Amino acid sequence: MKDTIMEVIKSRRSVRNFEDKAVPEDLLQAVLEAVRWTPSWANTQCWQIVVITDPAVKEKVQAAVPKSNPAFKSIVNAPVVLALCARLNSSGFYKDMVTTKFGDWFMFDLGLAAQSIALSAHAAGLGTVIVGLFEHDKAAAALQMPEGYELVSLMPLGYPSKVPSAPKRKEISEISSSNSF
Repeated sequence: MKDTIMEVIKSRRSVRNFEDKAVPEDLLQAVLEAVRWTPSWANTQCWQIVVITDPAVKEKVQAAVPKSNPAFKSIVNAPVVLALCARLNSSGFYKDMVTTKFGDWFMFDLGLAAQSIALSAHAAGLGTVIVGLFEHDKAAAALQMPEGYELVSLMPLGYPSKVPSAPKRKEISEISSSNSF
């Protein structure tokens, strides 16, 4: 277990290579528990996570991922793939009316959920990568997703067999300013 949240944040990497080793149920539940406690718009908790372990389902989902995507093989090689889905028209809404300039707020909430998954998995010794480049409707059909939901991302999950080095990060002065843009 990592000592501090900053250690976890700084040492987490996008993992695309996994050991052929099952993820214990208690670790999977701990990752899902992290999502359960993730903040969301007005506590709507608009996420629905599909836990994919069946090799046949992973193959159907992989068919929606272009072979040029560096995570293509991860979809079938990871012991678990989490499909992060959002219930539409709930996050960012009040009394059935959208309340934000950006409309449905589900992408923000699912981004928070993905970060919770990535960090809690890493703290538990697991690896993940957030996959967004795929044919969303084709993958959603493979998961038999009902109307009123949107598949946002896929996250292969497992024990890393290879961890990439840290990419260069911008300096704080390049990403922030004081009192005005």
